[in-house]
Amino acid sequence: MRARSPKQLAAVIALSVLGLCGCGKGSTLQASGGNPAQKLAPVAAQGAVSVVTRNTTRLGGGDVATDAAGVARAVYPALTAATRPEVVVLVNDHDWLPALVASVLSSAPAGAPILFSEGNDLPTVTRQTLEALHPVGAPALGGVQVIRIGTSAPVPDGYLTRTVSLGVPSDTAVSVEQLLVSLDHGVDPNQVIVLAANDPEAIAMPAAGLAAESGAPILFVTRSRVPVPTFNALAHLHKPSLYVIDPSSIGPITLTELRHYGHVTFLTSARPPSAGDAAVQNAIEVARFTNGTFGWGVKEPGHGLVFANAGRPFDAPAAALLSATGDYGPLLLLASAHQLPSALVGYLSDIQPAYTSAPEFQPVRGVYNHGWLIGDELAVSAVIQAEIDTLLEISSRSQTSEESSVSQVE
Repeated sequence: MRARSPKQLAAVIALSVLGLCGCGKGSTLQASGGNPAQKLAPVAAQGAVSVVTRNTTRLGGGDVATDAAGVARAVYPALTAATRPEVVVLVNDHDWLPALVASVLSSAPAGAPILFSEGNDLPTVTRQTLEALHPVGAPALGGVQVIRIGTSAPVPDGYLTRTVSLGVPSDTAVSVEQLLVSLDHGVDPNQVIVLAANDPEAIAMPAAGLAAESGAPILFVTRSRVPVPTFNALAHLHKPSLYVIDPSSIGPITLTELRHYGHVTFLTSARPPSAGDAAVQNAIEVARFTNGTFGWGVKEPGHGLVFANAGRPFDAPAAALLSATGDYGPLLLLASAHQLPSALVGYLSDIQPAYTSAPEFQPVRGVYNHGWLIGDELAVSAVIQAEIDTLLEISSRSQTSEESSVSQVE
């Protein structure tokens, strides 16, 4: 098996993009069950369709609304009743923390895609995607089809909606946690992700995918205290497991208070000096972390992975659904569209699939990695997509080195 060069892969990407110009709005597929042919999602030319290489799929475009639409349509093609969501979450692209805490609603059982408004306006790509998804309604919420968080953007006529008004961040987070409990038929979560409300956005980004995968809501504290809404929610949950991202943002008084409400575990270490490197390393640590049944624990080949640019924080909740379905990928970050961080290269090399000449280790019996890339080339360049593709590709390894690697692990 011979890998293509980055230049060859870039050409494949370019041809794929050109191919997209001739498809999309006019394409039709025959629905199952003998139904008449239905149109694919009426999405704009700038995105919501994918560009693929052997091991990567790019979703989205130049803004978060398009990115979210691309993710939603990849997970929910909506050509049959079984491929339509129960409910869609609509959040404001001006409000970071509400969008972040909404990510948990992408977890089971709701599996809600997150779409974005522009303030109280509905972008064309969001409206078209919402109409194409046509959510069937969440029985646990009395048939609600759209949950609006911090926005009053109009939705298609006849859609049943519920609106969550914004308060201070801790209030909004608790409102979403209560909504999660309602969607789960009254079952309280026994795990909670704890963030400081003033954490840098890039540091908080991996919490979106982790919340979507685990069903653990995100609750906020400050460096100096546990706010009253968070205090009340934790007291009601009766000693849940508390997982803190970025312990450097939690002061000793806050930490002492948290330990009154549940067992506290740090997912990541204190941030290194460089902010860009910190976000990349923080995301890798979240991807590696595991504690019993909680956490990704991605330390070996055979996984989905989601890649986003640390400078586009809203792409984290937009992509959260990819962490809760399909190949369940943790979010990994790039500090630049045009360079792979050395820490990320090292991590991907550690989990790169391999095969040997032994019959039981041939590539057809191997495990594989797959990467979802979020956004256009201003988020992740085509050359970087090609490099990621190469790092995810199953590769040949000598049987001697394979045996040596195994013996070192043992």
